[in-house]
Amino acid sequence: MSETKQPKRLRKLMVKWAEERGDVYAPNCPSRGVLDHVTSRWGVLVLVALMDGTHRFSELRRQVAGVSEKMLAQTLHALEEDGFVLREVHPVIPPHVDYSLTPLGREVAGHVEVLVDWLEESMPRILEARARHKPRESASKPRARRVTASGR
Repeated sequence: MSETKQPKRLRKLMVKWAEERGDVYAPNCPSRGVLDHVTSRWGVLVLVALMDGTHRFSELRRQVAGVSEKMLAQTLHALEEDGFVLREVHPVIPPHVDYSLTPLGREVAGHVEVLVDWLEESMPRILEARARHKPRESASKPRARRVTASGR
């Protein structure tokens, strides 16, 4: 039954259910933004790093090698807004800020950690698959035609 042919009551119930539970397939569902934050390269690494306990910004930056200050700050802010990270500012000079996981953050980080563990354990098989794919990939690409000075 198409969306336009559904009774109004059923449509309202479906929208309410999607809002309460979340529906990542719905284009306007806020779960998509949360999914972006949790599954981004830096989001995954920050969540897993914080599973070890509380860290300061500089500690996280060292542990999550390759992340810029700006990206780390944006990632922490997004995860804080989603309720996964607790940012605690201590009133001292120089400023001291600690980051840790909330109970909800520990829950999502546990799921992400399973994926990270699987990836690390599966790297030999993944690299082997990539190596097998490479020759086929280069064979399927058309060769560039060499142009001479005469244009041929």
